[in-house]
Amino acid sequence: MYDQSTLSELIRFACVDAGAIVIDVYPGDGDWTRRFSDIVGPEGQVYSFVPAEVAHFKNDPLGSMRKLAREPGRENVEAASADLVAMREVTQPADVLWLHLFYHDLHTDLIQAKGATATDFNRAVYDRLKPGGSYVIIDHAAAVGAGTNDARSLHRIEPASVRKEVEAAGFVLAAESSMLTNKDDSHSIKVFDSSIKGDTDRFIYRFVKP
Repeated sequence: MYDQSTLSELIRFACVDAGAIVIDVYPGDGDWTRRFSDIVGPEGQVYSFVPAEVAHFKNDPLGSMRKLAREPGRENVEAASADLVAMREVTQPADVLWLHLFYHDLHTDLIQAKGATATDFNRAVYDRLKPGGSYVIIDHAAAVGAGTNDARSLHRIEPASVRKEVEAAGFVLAAESSMLTNKDDSHSIKVFDSSIKGDTDRFIYRFVKP
């Protein structure tokens, strides 16, 4: 996870405020869900959304999020699960949808097995966000020109490809940040390699639904 200063900057970048409804897609260990829960407060809502495509994993991601939602003070958290493209069936219209280190997976066989192509998912996000809502994407950068070709092998994706796909769904790029840039990353190494794990070159976009 990032240092406290970076965490604060990312929260501000995402425009998560008190009273907001946030969907945290594929929440991992739940750290972001907890942070959002603290920020949105009792008037807000956080959906810790575990895609059905990964809910069967041995670490029981949905069970973990249900346990998180039972923690004291987490009454504003709801663990939810459905196929990615059926997200609207288990969530309310949201102010922010947060996608941390997951977008590239939309170009893998596992996620696409139930029809969740990047095109279909971006349309589902557009449908689920309120007008003016933010779609925040942070992911591992691939080399310029790589497009989506490294998504399966290196778990990386070219930022320009992401922007093109998301804008095609009707979103407008509102902001981007270089705070997670690592110019020493060669973009040729798998993100789990010990030489780069936790320190990959990462891009940050915030798109808005008009």
